Amino acid sequence: QVQLVESGGGLVQAGGSLRLSCVASGRTFRSYAMGWFRQAPGKEREFVTAIEWSGGATYYADSVKGRFTISRDNAKNTVYLQMNSLKPEDTAVYYCAAPVSYINHYRDPGKYDFWGQGTQVTVSS
Repeated sequence: QVQLVESGGGLVQAGGSLRLSCVASGRTFRSYAMGWFRQAPGKEREFVTAIEWSGGATYYADSVKGRFTISRDNAKNTVYLQMNSLKPEDTAVYYCAAPVSYINHYRDPGKYDFWGQGTQVTVSS
């Protein structure tokens, strides 16, 4: 099975920065891409960003464009989420997720097969 482990969450003041990491492992790990989602209490899980392992194409939610950057290190099976200019509304549990094959709709959490346990990001005002 595939295991995804997020790290790097914490408490930061508005305007600050934080970098999240997601390490993917597994006996036969393979995925077409990796995505980041977030979920605040009482809200639906929300797409944040995604990246393709091979070509590195990236996709972002409008709410984070210009502030967040996704990147990957193929050799380490690790995906990063650099978050700058953080806002209180960014407060949520952040999850990384992986689909096992090509997907057209990166924003749909139902298209992803494996999920990490999440890491809490809290942005204070």
